[in-house]
Amino acid sequence: MTTTSRPVDRTDASLADGLMPLDEVQRRARSILDAVGTVIDGKDGAISTALTVLLAEGHLLIEDVPGVGKTQLARALAKAVDATVTRIQFTPDLLPSDITGVSVFDRPSGGFEFKPGPVFANVVIGDEINRASPKTQSALLESLEERQVTVDGITHPLPDPFLVVATQNPVEMEGTYSLPEAQRDRFMARISLGYPDAASELRMVQQRERVSPLDVLRPLVSLTELTRMIAAVRAVYTAEAVERYAVALVQATRVHPDVRLGASPRATLQLMRAAKSWAALNGREFVVPDDIDAMSGPVLGHRIILAGRAGAGAVSAAYDVVADVVGSTPVPLGDAG
Repeated sequence: MTTTSRPVDRTDASLADGLMPLDEVQRRARSILDAVGTVIDGKDGAISTALTVLLAEGHLLIEDVPGVGKTQLARALAKAVDATVTRIQFTPDLLPSDITGVSVFDRPSGGFEFKPGPVFANVVIGDEINRASPKTQSALLESLEERQVTVDGITHPLPDPFLVVATQNPVEMEGTYSLPEAQRDRFMARISLGYPDAASELRMVQQRERVSPLDVLRPLVSLTELTRMIAAVRAVYTAEAVERYAVALVQATRVHPDVRLGASPRATLQLMRAAKSWAALNGREFVVPDDIDAMSGPVLGHRIILAGRAGAGAVSAAYDVVADVVGSTPVPLGDAG
């Protein structure tokens, strides 16, 4: 379902403005994918989506049953880039200040000093985010959207780049709180890992007998290189026809008969950013409709609320609705530039 496009000539421009060439972005991304793949075997699609979100400057929600490697994927991705990493274990007694930080009285100066919380890192792993109370979950809203936190009326910027990888268990499991729609909408994409096949599970058992692949994983790109990769992704070209296609997809979710609440305008923006990242990872300097289609499920699936459906079945049903929207929306043909 591709279409021709009129890409810009980035070869000389990349050197002039300091952008990393896309072939170099793709090479470095491939090394990250391969390394994370040694930790999470047989889940190449989920790993690719996670890296796509990182390079698109979004945030990732991983939803699945316990024990399938949600936290391992987050830790492996964080370890593959030479960035500061923190992990927050969400529990019912976790307080908002345990995430953002707190102002404490400094006796020598006679004033208050801000003590940053674990959210002040390049990669923040929020483990089992839906086991904390809604009040604590809401402490992440400002950081997810505006990349800053406000404590006692003072705003503190977060590091750049900044990525939150949150894991959650299905809502029907004991001790969970459903994430509110406003918070789900802050995550660029949601993925599920599922159980491994027999061959992958056997390799996992055999590997763990010797040493954990996560223990030997080393950073593959520096923070400066990661920032340059993100800048190169940001510069990927998108024709207006492709932008109109993305808008049409999102608007179609709002009128679908099985949907009570469709995707937001924020979803349109994040779909375009994710599509740029996906195009770059596939070595293209321009976005085609196939890139939009590839990211539509992870980006839109968790943002729509279905009419008369709930529970575990709603996850797969939401993806079915997105697939139906993709299949029924006309694709731009010919010269999209």
